[in-house]
Amino acid sequence: MSAQSDRRWAQLARELEFSQLPELRRQAEGWRAGLTGLAALVAVLVTLKGRDDLDQVPDAARETAGALVGLAFLLLVAGSVLAVRAAHGSPGEQVLLAGQALRDWTRREIVRVTRALRWAAVCCVSGVALVTAAVVVVWTTTGAPDDHLVRVVTTGGERCGELLGSGPDGVVLRTEGEKRTVLPARTVTSLVPVSACTSSG
Repeated sequence: MSAQSDRRWAQLARELEFSQLPELRRQAEGWRAGLTGLAALVAVLVTLKGRDDLDQVPDAARETAGALVGLAFLLLVAGSVLAVRAAHGSPGEQVLLAGQALRDWTRREIVRVTRALRWAAVCCVSGVALVTAAVVVVWTTTGAPDDHLVRVVTTGGERCGELLGSGPDGVVLRTEGEKRTVLPARTVTSLVPVSACTSSG
């Protein structure tokens, strides 16, 4: 029984010489599809989100995150190209008809495909890591939006800030710079909720 098992394993080892390259090509095709999907996902997210969701992010952090995402996209595209090369070979390759020449080419191609797959995997992991780093940069530097923002129109002009309270004495606001301001009730003509303070006052 053991001898029969050994012969079977020896037969599989001999067959592997002929099936190794097609198997590597199949794996490369899977990597190509995955990397292309990731690159497309990054591009779509950047296009849909754009700059609108980065208003609360400081300029330096925004530029850093943008650079990280751009580099991640390039790495994912490079990984896709490497996977395509591994899956389909190089354009213009000659078909070898001699047995020994075909064997030598197959061995060299296995080495090239294996190397390309390894670099494609490195590009994939690096690209995902850079996207993650960009998300962390944005999350850790995004300022929390102010709650209860209002625009108060008074007889002397307009003020905008966070509403802290109101009463007989007037309206209490926290304006830019954490400054607490009390607007006398007799001067207030209107009070309107707003999503952001876009003008000074």
